[in-house]
Amino acid sequence: MNPTPKIFGTDGVRGRANQEPVTAETALKLGRAAAHVFKNLNPESRSREKHRIVIGKDTRLSGYMLENALSSGILSMGVDVLFIGPLPTPGVARITHSLRADAGIVVTASHNPYHDNGIKFFSHDGFKLHDSLEAQIEDLVFSGEIEQVRPAAEHIGKAVRIDDALGRYVEHAKHSFPRGQTLEGFRIVVDCAHGAAYKSTPIALRELGADVITLGDQPDGHNINDGCGSMHPEHLCAKVIEHRAHLGIAHDGDADRVLLCDERGRALDGDDILAIAGMDLLRSGALAKNTLVGTVMSNSGLDAALQAAGGRVIRTPVGDKHVIDAMRAGGLNLGGESSGHIVFGDHTTSGDGLIAALQILRILQATGQPLSQLAGCWARFPQQITNIVVREKRPFDQLADVPGLVAQAERELAAVGGRVLLRYSGTEPKARLLVEGPDAHSLAAWSQKISRSIASQVGA
Repeated sequence: MNPTPKIFGTDGVRGRANQEPVTAETALKLGRAAAHVFKNLNPESRSREKHRIVIGKDTRLSGYMLENALSSGILSMGVDVLFIGPLPTPGVARITHSLRADAGIVVTASHNPYHDNGIKFFSHDGFKLHDSLEAQIEDLVFSGEIEQVRPAAEHIGKAVRIDDALGRYVEHAKHSFPRGQTLEGFRIVVDCAHGAAYKSTPIALRELGADVITLGDQPDGHNINDGCGSMHPEHLCAKVIEHRAHLGIAHDGDADRVLLCDERGRALDGDDILAIAGMDLLRSGALAKNTLVGTVMSNSGLDAALQAAGGRVIRTPVGDKHVIDAMRAGGLNLGGESSGHIVFGDHTTSGDGLIAALQILRILQATGQPLSQLAGCWARFPQQITNIVVREKRPFDQLADVPGLVAQAERELAAVGGRVLLRYSGTEPKARLLVEGPDAHSLAAWSQKISRSIASQVGA
């Protein structure tokens, strides 16, 4: 038997809008299949009414097309739809749980350009879908079996718009900040990437008393992530210096990521945030099992800093879904990626850029230290990351010279505590090469050799 084709990647379905699999036709099928799967998971609706699925989105133009196609498919299966409009991905997860819906869907391509889009699913508890459920949905879509399931006309679902979704999410995020404390006296620059957080993060920070300067808060359907946000933090850092702010906050398009900028204009990534938060939680005895979760992309300096303080780091494959799975399996409460997906498990079920920023602000306020000083709690090992755009993802062991070059680099770098990581991106047509070790010149040489060999054979 031929295996079922896969359309789910490391973070849902993603691709160029209006091209397969991100088309209205496939979105309709996904909506029908998802509605069928979630109804069967729990024959009794969680709300004691008809089964319901939440649909949120970011600010891309193609979001209108996809949310309506998904909705049509869901309604045709006798399941109601709750539209919540543009909201960060973690907000969709939260609203799904808050409204006792059977599932949540967010239409977004995260940090990708506007011409891409995607579809992510959440279970009723606000956690991302298990691989086995994604496989069930894929099978229903490609087998055609779902076409045989059609409720009678009187059982078709209805769609309603939830007007207070933004307020619900903002209040949830604010509750992660200590009760009775405010952000009065803080000047903060926020770059919303013209994405889903263009209202939520500025509102939350202002309601807590901060003086907020906003960037990237004028979405037009085309400008999401365009020269702004966490993909381009240099603009934010310049504004932090210009406005003499205490820090800057940059989100990606769906605001499940956050990068920071300290008061000196230096950009901080997810590893910096994990180090600051991990050391703080260790000091207070609040880091579960004295362990945080990183990924294979996390800098080895993070391990050294945590070990010196009596903690440890465990690593997963790339993807916040893997991080969250490891946190849940181990009963841990902090994890994340260097890209800025940070999961504070005591407050959220997914990467949440706003809540992560609020936790760092809590530490700033409690310690009275500037962000640059807090970030000095660890030392980063020299690391070079190279992204090679590819036309096909041919296995690396089928590329001439590449396995040999990688093996040579690994032997040389391992002898001095370094490492090599080569993988294909799960969301973009890119090969990602990471080399890490004490000698920056050696890293640059190996990165150039390996990336040139890959580009010459499968480069776009």
